[in-house]
Amino acid sequence: MHGPALAGWLLVALCAATGAYCLLRMRSSVAEQRSAAGGEALMGFGMAVMAVPAAVFGPPRWAWIGYALVFGAAAVRALWSARSSPHHLHHLVGTLAMVYMAVAMVTVPGGHAGHTATAGSPLLTGVLLLYYAAYVLWSGLRLIPVPAQAATTGGATLTWGDRAELALACRLSMGIGMFAMLLTM
Repeated sequence: MHGPALAGWLLVALCAATGAYCLLRMRSSVAEQRSAAGGEALMGFGMAVMAVPAAVFGPPRWAWIGYALVFGAAAVRALWSARSSPHHLHHLVGTLAMVYMAVAMVTVPGGHAGHTATAGSPLLTGVLLLYYAAYVLWSGLRLIPVPAQAATTGGATLTWGDRAELALACRLSMGIGMFAMLLTM
């Protein structure tokens, strides 16, 4: 990632923490939490790796190709899942954005987008920036009115991993992180 090292490390921490929380959500007793948590954990950890400052770690070109393949497979899964849930359309956009950034890093001399002025297509980067700016604003607005849920739901105890407002906060964090990463393109 291009920019100050401290900003890169803060983004790494944010994305890794979000990925870890999403892994915990995969153990939820609430089916809708489990359905999206795996893809969100992959995005969180993938973004954390991609956000490591370029001065610290510059993966070889083949690593970015592998990255593009992993997120390409995740995009196919998100496309398949989008038939039943519109939230998976956002996962599809996110995984395709990760593929786009990985391919851009392969095509940049030196193997990392932080080493040149621009990487990727300015038009596509701009469209993705607009999408994520709108998504962050929309997610933030959805987060404001969420009331605290009752301690139990249908007889089962509601754990902190099942709370809808925490899942929304994670999605908001990943949207902000993706926006920040796209700004470096």
